[in-house]
Amino acid sequence: MLAHWDEVEGIHRDKSPMGATWQRLGDAAGAQGIGVNRVRIEPGRLSTPPHSHGRSEEIYYVLGGSGLLWQDETVCEVRAGDTIVQVADHYEHTFKGGPDGLDYLVFGTRHPVELGWLPRSRALRLGYPWVEGRADDPWDVEAMIGELEFADPGERPPNVVALDDVPLDEDGDKVLAAAACSERSGLNWIRREAGKRGCPPHCHSLETEAFVVLEGAGTLELWPVRGAEREEHELRAGHVVARPPATRIAHSLVAGAEGITYLAYGTREPNDIAYYPRSNKVYFRGVGLMTRLEHLEYGDGEPDDY
Repeated sequence: MLAHWDEVEGIHRDKSPMGATWQRLGDAAGAQGIGVNRVRIEPGRLSTPPHSHGRSEEIYYVLGGSGLLWQDETVCEVRAGDTIVQVADHYEHTFKGGPDGLDYLVFGTRHPVELGWLPRSRALRLGYPWVEGRADDPWDVEAMIGELEFADPGERPPNVVALDDVPLDEDGDKVLAAAACSERSGLNWIRREAGKRGCPPHCHSLETEAFVVLEGAGTLELWPVRGAEREEHELRAGHVVARPPATRIAHSLVAGAEGITYLAYGTREPNDIAYYPRSNKVYFRGVGLMTRLEHLEYGDGEPDDY
């Protein structure tokens, strides 16, 4: 549910030209179906080999430093406050740290795949057909290939946007991922003054959400089902909150005395239903219908014959 990046162990991977430290913040906070990582790339090194994903959509938010985005052999500069979206089954991409390195958050959807592994024959089964698999580290092969060639930086593609270039919406938020052409997930930049909420307490049936506090402080409120007591957890910069779907526990972030700024990430699930316990509203998001429903017990209206 809650983790802080000062308390999450970093995993350093140093296989030139790759060189970066990873913190699995989402896993530490109990995220389900998504990943949230903080990655700090060393100057002149790559975060990963060039790669793409068949199903996962990734959203990057640059916290600090500067560097280069390599994307299908084209290159552009990135810096603090930038958002980069990599939709599924599209660009091959990686990042290179600048003179002071590059520090970013990456949010991504996760999609389990059923594969069969036969260790003695090293066969990888994909249903009926199979291919020969390897159990060594592909990064070793990438290291043997050597340095990745970078062209001179050019203009930014549409999937890269700067924070200052994204306008505020009617709620005072910046809808970053949509501005950078996301399709399956969202990332919003939210700033609230003291005592204000990012949104009313609510919970989701299908959507997974994660929040990363960038500045200030506040409180995470958890509103359980009827009859249970509300919980409060203090937040400060560096805290990561994960809210899996179908918990029946509503959440809301409230700004502290100095205000709060945070990123809100969520999957876009067309069949999701959101419930707002304070107002007893139900939002059928896929069809755009918000209404109120009556609370009933399981046996309400049933004859006493079971």
